[in-house]
Amino acid sequence: MSSWIDKIPAAARTYIENNRLDEVECVIADLPGIARGKAVPAAKWERQTSFHLPNSIFFQTITGDWGEAAEDGFTEPDMILKPDLSTTTAAPWAADGTLQVIHDAFDMKGKPIGCAPRNVLKRVVELYKKEGWTPVVAPEMEFYLVGRNVDPAKPIEPMMGRTGRPAAARQAYSMAAVDDYGPVIDDIYEYSEIQGIEIDGITQEGGAGQLEINLRHGDPVKLADEVFYFKRLIREAALKHDCFATFMAKPIEGEPGSAMHIHHSVIDEKGKNIFAGPQGGETDAFFHFIGGLQEYMPAVIAVIAPYVNSYRRYVRNHAAPINLEWGRDNRTTGIRIPVSPPEARRVENRLAGMDGNPYLVIAASLACGYLGMKNEIWPDKRYQGDAYEAEDAIPQGLNAALDLFDEAKEVHEVLGPEFARVYSIVKRTEYDEFLQVISPWEREHLLLNV
Repeated sequence: MSSWIDKIPAAARTYIENNRLDEVECVIADLPGIARGKAVPAAKWERQTSFHLPNSIFFQTITGDWGEAAEDGFTEPDMILKPDLSTTTAAPWAADGTLQVIHDAFDMKGKPIGCAPRNVLKRVVELYKKEGWTPVVAPEMEFYLVGRNVDPAKPIEPMMGRTGRPAAARQAYSMAAVDDYGPVIDDIYEYSEIQGIEIDGITQEGGAGQLEINLRHGDPVKLADEVFYFKRLIREAALKHDCFATFMAKPIEGEPGSAMHIHHSVIDEKGKNIFAGPQGGETDAFFHFIGGLQEYMPAVIAVIAPYVNSYRRYVRNHAAPINLEWGRDNRTTGIRIPVSPPEARRVENRLAGMDGNPYLVIAASLACGYLGMKNEIWPDKRYQGDAYEAEDAIPQGLNAALDLFDEAKEVHEVLGPEFARVYSIVKRTEYDEFLQVISPWEREHLLLNV
């Protein structure tokens, strides 16, 4: 037993010291970011080094249907899933002692599965390391706490606060608004502490029941793991208090959407930020990273805005940029340079939605910056003023975004051709599924008028 316990994080060891370990959840993120896997009795877990799942889990759409992505017929061959013990963490909401462990996917020859999201991010990070670079990211997670919506035909509504009124909108940074759903936040903090995940801060955002959680900067794979875990943690904390947590990009009509802003910096082999020169000035690498985001971001919008609902967030003058301008401390630009000392200089991508798979969103954003630095792409002139007045620069729907993604062969080489092939097939299958659904708007305005 000690052979694996010695390799897990301190928080997980503390948890099993205080709780009789009953079960281990072996999990892996599929394309949408849903946790797939197996729950294994603790005694069996201690004896196994891997387990199998069919590769078809990466061909499944968000509705549970299947994209025709199998190359040799739909035979569903097994993958080998191996645990990354550094990801071991508690499931503190479980009735009995339960650990979660994220696994990596390999084929029977030991080669990483190219369409597995965690492998995609690892591939991008490895490309950085081959250049002597280490990428650093810090994600910001926006989400809504909403009333229990058990009928999909009904609109989503804000959760009920302690005052007996629905959570108030347009109260950004209000401490009273945060207190309104304090019990949920208390459990988010408690679960995070038990799981060993450090929160940098929680704030009220502009939407009714909308919160933002900031995570500390660090390794991209580790931070993506934390976002992956956090989505489940937050949902469980909300359910405990008779509400839902949603990471939809645009859950409530008329309210702001939910983003996952990503801050990026890159350090060299000596641990120095390559965006800052010897005298603290801005380097070519800094500008090339911005140039890469401007050049390649349209091609990966389909990855960072992966659903038809995602594009409802991109509304002019409504808390989400629809441009690829860059600016200093300017939240209307798609690419923002926050105020910071030279050693902490970073680039913030404000386009990504919270509905995306964190591994794929971070991988796509880093891929754009990587190509910018490799190809020495210079950005446009810095934008000053309200960038909502700038030209739209991103596709305004999933179908158009997928067309751009399919054409971006240079991006495919960074993210992996196998991932690009499978992702496009699965997302186009989802889009076809959506087109079969008749919306309330169509029934209201077309039924008797056309």
